[in-house]
Amino acid sequence: MTDLTWLIAGIAIIGISTVLARRLGVAGPLILVAIGLFASLLLPKFSVPPELILVGILPPLLYASAVRLPAIEFRRDAVPIAGLAVILVVVSALALGTLFFFAIPGLDFALAVALGAILSPTDAVATSIAKKLGISPRVITMLEGESLLNDATALVLLRSAVAASAAGFSLGGTIGAFAWGVFVAVVIGVGVGLLTLRVRRWIGEPVANTAVGFIVPFVAYLPTEHLGGSGLVAAVAAGITTAQGAARWSTPEQRVSDELNWHTLELLLEGAVFLIMGLELRDIVTGNIDRHDGVGIGITLALAALAIVLAVRALYVSGLVVLIGRRARRMQRDRMQEFSDRLDAFDPETGDLRELRPPREERSDRESARPGLLGRTARGTARRVARRLARRSTNATSTQQRVEGLRARVGRLLNDMDYYQESPLGWKDGVVIVWAGMRGVVTLAAAQTLEPGTPARELLIFIAFVVALTSLMLQGLTLPWVIRLLRIPASAGDGSSGEERDRLDDELRQAALAHLRTPGLTDSTGRPFPPEVLAKLAERMSAPPIEAPEISSAGVIDLRISLIEAMRDHLVDVSREGSYSSATLRRALARLDADQLSIQLRRDDED
Repeated sequence: MTDLTWLIAGIAIIGISTVLARRLGVAGPLILVAIGLFASLLLPKFSVPPELILVGILPPLLYASAVRLPAIEFRRDAVPIAGLAVILVVVSALALGTLFFFAIPGLDFALAVALGAILSPTDAVATSIAKKLGISPRVITMLEGESLLNDATALVLLRSAVAASAAGFSLGGTIGAFAWGVFVAVVIGVGVGLLTLRVRRWIGEPVANTAVGFIVPFVAYLPTEHLGGSGLVAAVAAGITTAQGAARWSTPEQRVSDELNWHTLELLLEGAVFLIMGLELRDIVTGNIDRHDGVGIGITLALAALAIVLAVRALYVSGLVVLIGRRARRMQRDRMQEFSDRLDAFDPETGDLRELRPPREERSDRESARPGLLGRTARGTARRVARRLARRSTNATSTQQRVEGLRARVGRLLNDMDYYQESPLGWKDGVVIVWAGMRGVVTLAAAQTLEPGTPARELLIFIAFVVALTSLMLQGLTLPWVIRLLRIPASAGDGSSGEERDRLDDELRQAALAHLRTPGLTDSTGRPFPPEVLAKLAERMSAPPIEAPEISSAGVIDLRISLIEAMRDHLVDVSREGSYSSATLRRALARLDADQLSIQLRRDDED
C-alpha cells in the first residue's frame, strides 16, 4: 500500500469508528485500538517514526486541547494540577525505576528511572475517553490540565536520566534543566500566542487566517526545542493564550472557522494516534520474542509497573483530595463578603484606606490560620492586599483606582470561594481521577526515542507498549462501570447550568441597554441613530428574551451589530471576574457570534 492509500484508509476508518462509537456507546479510541490490533495481524510491517508523533502529531493535538481548556477553572486549580503534573510524575518515575533496576539485569538506575519517566505521565488523548462520561467538569479540568503539562516533566526527566547514564547523575543539573525547559516553553508559547492574535487580526481574511492558525503549534514547538525547552508545553501555552485573547482579537468568522477546523483536525489526529498504537503491536511483539525469548518477562514487568503507578497515584490523589477539602472548609466566605460590602460602601473622598482592613479573626488554633499546601486562602490574600494598600495610602495619588483594583480582586476571590464550595472534590472524585489517568501513545513514542544501543531496548519498548495498551483497555473499558458503581450523578455536558446562562443573558442585556443610552451613538457612516429607533429597540430589549426589530435598513443593522459588540466587550470584562464558568461564557460568545454573522448576511443580501 502507498502512503496515500494508508492515509485515505485511516481517515475512512476514523470516520466510521466515530459513528460506531456514538451508536454503540463505546469510546471511539478503544474501537480504533481494537481495529489496529486486528489489522496488525493481517497487514505487512507497519511502523511510524517516533519523531513524527512527537513533532508532527502531538503539538497540534495538544494545542487543540489547550484552546478548549476552561481557563478560569484551570487557574483555580493550577496548584493541584501542577502537583499532579510534576510531583506525581517524579515520584512515580523513581518508584518504577527502583522496580526495573532490580528486575532487569544490566540496567543501571539512571536508565531504570528513564523508563519510569516514560511510563509516568498520563496521556491527553487517552483522557478524551473520560470526557464523554458525564464526569464533574472540575475533575475533567484537572485531568486535562495534568495530561497537558506532565509530558514536560516526563520528557525532561527522560533526557536527564539518559544523559546521567552516560555522564553521571546531577540533581542540580536535572532541576535546572527542568526549570529552564518550562521557563523557555512558557515564554515562547505565550509570546507566540500573543503575536498570533495580532497577526491574524491584521490578516482579517478567514481562509488565510485558518492557514496561519495551523502553523501556530509548530512555531511554538520548534524554537523551544532548539533552546532546550519543552516544545509540547510551549504549544499548550500558545493554545491557552490564543483562546484567552480570541474574544477580543478575533472576528466572529475566525472564531467559528477555528472551532470547526480544529475540532476536525483533533478528531483525525486523535484517531490516528490510537490506530497507530494497534498497528505497531505485531512488530513490537515479534522483536521482543526474537531477542528476549518470549513475552512473559515483559508482560509481568508491565503489569507490576501499572500496579505501582496506580498505587502511587491513589496515595497521592488521596492526600490531594484531603488537602483540597480542608482548604475549602477553612475559607470564611462571610468575613470576605463583609469586607466586600465595606469596599462597596467606601467613599474615597472622605475615607481612609486603613478603614478597609478586614477584621482580625479570633483564632482558636494556630493551624486554622496556617496556609495550606495548595496555596494561601482567599481570606489571607485579601487581608494582605488591604494592609499593603493601607501602608501606601499616605502617598496614594489615585485612591479610587486602588480601591477599584482591590474590589476587583476581592470579587474574584469571592467567586473562587463559591466555585470551591459548589464543586467540592470528594473521595468518589478522587477514585475517578485515579482510574481515569490512562497512559497512551506518548508513552510508546517516548520509549521509541531510546537510542539503539540502549541495554534491553526492545524489552523496554515492549513494557511501555503493554503498559499503555493495558491501561487504555482496562481503565478505559471499566471507567463507565466504576462511575456507575460509585453512583456519581451525571453532570451537565459542558459544566454550565440554565440558571447561570439566564443570569449572564440578563447581564448582557443590561450592557446592551446601557450602550443604547450612550450619548452620540452613531452608525458606520458617522450619522446619529434616530431617537425613535433607539427607543423602540430599548423597549424590546427591556425584558427577556431579546426581541430585535425587523432588520430593514442599513442603519438598524449597524445598530444591532454595535449592540452585539458592546455585549461582547462586556463579556470579556466579565470573564476576568470569574463569576461565570468558562462553558457559559463560551456558549454566550458563540451565540453573539452567530447573531452577528446572521445580521451581516442580511446586510450583504440588501447590498
